[in-house]
Amino acid sequence: MSWQAYVDTSLVGTGNIDKAAIFNADGNSVWATSSGFSVAPNEMQEIVAAYKDKGDENGLKQVQQTGLHVGGERFVVLKADERSLYGKKGKEGIVIVKTSQAILVAHYPESVQPGVAANVVEQLADYLIGVGY
Repeated sequence: MSWQAYVDTSLVGTGNIDKAAIFNADGNSVWATSSGFSVAPNEMQEIVAAYKDKGDENGLKQVQQTGLHVGGERFVVLKADERSLYGKKGKEGIVIVKTSQAILVAHYPESVQPGVAANVVEQLADYLIGVGY
């Protein structure tokens, strides 16, 4: 399956994600994106930096204090670990999951429950990890 098909079918096609993109793990190459969804280079570097941040003595990462920017919008970060970043802005949110070679960035609308959206992205990440990505 092409990277674009993962965005169109496995993410947006579920009806639980309204916009998505897949980047390489360094965040400097867009592999696929849904129409009209743009993650600026500085926003991708912010995401990559959040993954590199090991956290303070309490395990709190900088991104959990400053928030994260995606598509020109600021999201409050609720979860930040070595695999996943979850952010909310009102009732909408983002789910970002890193595999060994890719970063999945997905946005869900306010009509979708956060856990349902997270499940969609995490399952695709598990599949990609399973096939070596």
